[in-house]
Amino acid sequence: MDGLTEIRNVAGGLMNSASTATHRTIALVGGAGSGKTTLAEALLHRAGAIPRVGTVEQGTTVCDHEPEEIARGTTLGLSLAYLEWTGPDGVAYGVTLADAPGHPDFVGGVDAALSVADVAMIVVSAVDGVTAGTRFAWSAAEAAGVPRIIVVTQEDKARADFRRVLAELRAAFGEHLWPLELPLGEEQAFTSIADVLSEQALVYDGDGRHHDEPLPPDAEAEEHQLHVDVTEDIVSHDDAQLEAYLEGNEPPVRDLERTLAAEVANGEAVPVLVCSGVTETGIDRVADLICELSPSGLDHDGRIIIGGSAEDGGGTETRVAPNPGGDVVVHVFRTVADPFVGQVSMLKVLSGTLRTGDKLRNATTGVDERIHGLFKLRGAEHLTAGTLAAGEVGAVAKLAGSPSGSVLWSRTSGTARPASLPSRAPVYAVTLDPASQSDDEKLSSALGRLVAEDPTLVLERSGDKTILRGLGDTHLAVAVERLARVFGVHVTTGPAPVAYRETIAGTAQVEGKLKKQSGGHGQFAVVQLRLSPLAPGDGFEFVDSVTGGAVPRQYIPAVERGARDALAGGGPQGHPVVDVRVELLDGKSHSVDSSEMAFRTAASIGVKAALAEAGTVVLEPVASVTVTVPNDLQGAVLTDLSGRRGRVHATESAEDGRARVVAHVPESELARYVLDLRSITAGQAELTVTPDHYAKAPNATRA
Repeated sequence: MDGLTEIRNVAGGLMNSASTATHRTIALVGGAGSGKTTLAEALLHRAGAIPRVGTVEQGTTVCDHEPEEIARGTTLGLSLAYLEWTGPDGVAYGVTLADAPGHPDFVGGVDAALSVADVAMIVVSAVDGVTAGTRFAWSAAEAAGVPRIIVVTQEDKARADFRRVLAELRAAFGEHLWPLELPLGEEQAFTSIADVLSEQALVYDGDGRHHDEPLPPDAEAEEHQLHVDVTEDIVSHDDAQLEAYLEGNEPPVRDLERTLAAEVANGEAVPVLVCSGVTETGIDRVADLICELSPSGLDHDGRIIIGGSAEDGGGTETRVAPNPGGDVVVHVFRTVADPFVGQVSMLKVLSGTLRTGDKLRNATTGVDERIHGLFKLRGAEHLTAGTLAAGEVGAVAKLAGSPSGSVLWSRTSGTARPASLPSRAPVYAVTLDPASQSDDEKLSSALGRLVAEDPTLVLERSGDKTILRGLGDTHLAVAVERLARVFGVHVTTGPAPVAYRETIAGTAQVEGKLKKQSGGHGQFAVVQLRLSPLAPGDGFEFVDSVTGGAVPRQYIPAVERGARDALAGGGPQGHPVVDVRVELLDGKSHSVDSSEMAFRTAASIGVKAALAEAGTVVLEPVASVTVTVPNDLQGAVLTDLSGRRGRVHATESAEDGRARVVAHVPESELARYVLDLRSITAGQAELTVTPDHYAKAPNATRA
């Protein structure tokens, strides 16, 4: 029986409980500065979860609570904030807001939020409109298969223009975006909203509450036409409602909302709401509608991959039925190191009911874990929770062997991991140098925990250098600050070295000899070697052409190891040597003084002599660069790539109508490219950089 059938059979027999059926996990996504964190603050305040509203400027918001976020005035990590809300129909909802970063360096937080979200609330500024961050949030939610609701915020600010922004949204994402509200007045006059379905004006007082009034005469025509358009779209998805509507019987608002909720879940419609997080005008309506129109965690299956590993890409994608009575299956989607309580693991229960004291097996790492204490997060605050049922999101402390991207389950065997997140290849790198011996001793462990938190960080060793790679300069600067604050490890940073290589310039035939006598057994080995170049990318080839046993068979592997040692140790210009064929032609041995080490050393001596005789040329790494950019900025990107010795291989149209440029560019020209590209395109470009091949460096000469 396969994993899918097993999980569904065990989990398929119980009814959904009322509490979990009304839980919503909402990913707040959008561009930096769109008002996500302020919106979350307003929702928490309006729900009574916090007594007063904090501000981003003062560093007092619930979601932006890390010192690095407060200092920069922007969201840098994924933050969860739980609240409870009673809808207009009296239903009590539990809502977990997942406030994701809008900064492009921290898109890993967006991916993590969407991996557990029931709906993506895409936040758009009524002033800035559709930005690169809006487009990224939309495409990320679409790729993750998460339904979308758009909330236009900052409607109280100067230059707010809801209708302009709605037109931009429809032009960018399609006509299936339906505004359920219209602002009656904008900027400072934004104190009331037209409810499109009920055709009532919602007039707000100073405490964020509203009362209903008839629509003002100057808004009736626009609102009624929109009401007709939205209603006709909704009823077209329900045969009974459509038949009644055609007979002149318009369905009640509640029935329309239920049909619209099904459209939202299927991605057939995207509601557009409007509010101000500062004045809280429209906030209660946002809370009502996200609860009523969003699917719950019990309305869709979870996904895991059973068998295989992330490295080999194997395994079978399996759907997990979200039933509170099934096998316990838990997705650990984000971990954060806390200097006071240790590691905090954010998790979503995909199946079963998780309880404090449970013992589970990490199906990804193989470690057994005990759940010491469950809680829900409200920023930095821990709200005790004795259980978490299927569909709910919470957290637990001190899971030692469960990094981000783990699956815990009640089974005692088997392997599993979460469905793969989008690949976010690093585009910026620095070297890390410990400030002291004590820092050096702790660095490896601290970096391991840092990378376990954030899979978009990549750690490498190059010679004696430690290299940290990420998605931008701010990404790595924050990582370094967290190394110091959370782990007590202080480092200095420098530019990452370019991984130059050398290759032999011609053919050379040499002798490598080792002859030493210092009492007792000596050391003796002689090898005749011929070194010649291989085709680019062929790496290394060793050929044994010895005849007559001049080099005993047991020493042949030592000769190859010695040759590899010499090539890895660097050629005359100090770089590792690649694309070389080493042929062992002949040699001499001694019955007493020869040994594996002697032949290994003799081979190394011979290879170095051959490299010096034939000379080498320097090879530089070349990366494949893909830039996706608005059409009007394509020329600027091409000009910049040309100045970086880039060779453009293709320019094509992306699916969203933008231009995609593919080029090969030397890595030495890309150290700050992501930063320069954002400057050139005002942050509107998407960039991927992947290593491709080595090529002869310009002005490379034989050494």
